[in-house]
Amino acid sequence: LFSPGTVLSLMAIGNGTTVKEFILLGFTNHPELESLLLLVFLAFYLMMLLGNLGMITLIWTNPGLHTPMYFLLRQLAFLDVCFSTTVLPQLLVTLVSGRAVVSYGQCATQFFMFTFFGSTDCYLLALMAYDRYVAVCQPLLYVTIMTPKRRLKLVTGAYLGGLANAILRTSCTFSLSFCGDNQIDFIFCDLPPLLELSCGDTFLQELLILLFACFVILASLVMILVSYLFIIRAILQIQSAGGRAKTFSTCASHMTAVGLFFGTLAFMYVRNRSGKSLEEDKVVSVFYTVVIPMLNPLIYSLRNKEVKEALKKTFSRNGWNLFRKTGN
Repeated sequence: LFSPGTVLSLMAIGNGTTVKEFILLGFTNHPELESLLLLVFLAFYLMMLLGNLGMITLIWTNPGLHTPMYFLLRQLAFLDVCFSTTVLPQLLVTLVSGRAVVSYGQCATQFFMFTFFGSTDCYLLALMAYDRYVAVCQPLLYVTIMTPKRRLKLVTGAYLGGLANAILRTSCTFSLSFCGDNQIDFIFCDLPPLLELSCGDTFLQELLILLFACFVILASLVMILVSYLFIIRAILQIQSAGGRAKTFSTCASHMTAVGLFFGTLAFMYVRNRSGKSLEEDKVVSVFYTVVIPMLNPLIYSLRNKEVKEALKKTFSRNGWNLFRKTGN
């Protein structure tokens, strides 16, 4: 009946929090750069939308891509759109106006949605590694194991895991007291700048948040690493060099995406906070909320033969239809 922001606003009253709204200062303190950054981030966002929505449409409209691997890839593209949209439109508004005022509830809701989609992304990348393990190590049982019913259960579990982490992380963060400065020197309502604004003892909340982050990241990474250890062992047992290269190429895109995403998350949240700067955090946050979602469709399409073939067929078919209409 209540949104996360409404619930947390009520919690804030009980906590004695006096801050009713936050001011997002955006990406840069140099006004002369705002117009250029607006164009750059707008271009990034449009390319992200075009790439991921195009990937979803391509997989949806090509029967040859209706397999478990591409079902998961379609979910990843959907999550990337949601993940980036949670942050980037707000950043664009901030660049236009120089700053953006958000209510306590809006800030909490953005934090909740960002955590939800980010956590679900981690779990989904782990599921994609498991899917590749079954395909490479148990190819004869692949269709039997990765049935539509089972993969739907796995994806539902990823969303529920992301939801649980979002509830816990948001509750911990917004149980803090904000009674002083309300200016967030960041591009959205994220953990590091909110901790800087807190006027109480944050040790317990920081410890719990760190444990949640470590659980999500480490649980996903363990599943990914174990899956790829078995995959590598299976690849090394393949006799022909061509067979090894072909099998490895089916996993290379996923390994690239995993390295980029988890590397930036670990750099942002798991490393020691001493000596960190918000300017550095801004650049890193843009990378994993904007750049990586924009690059994922390219990573999976450029290194994937089936996707490239589907693209060729789609463009060929649409190009021929357009040619015939023009000719008539």
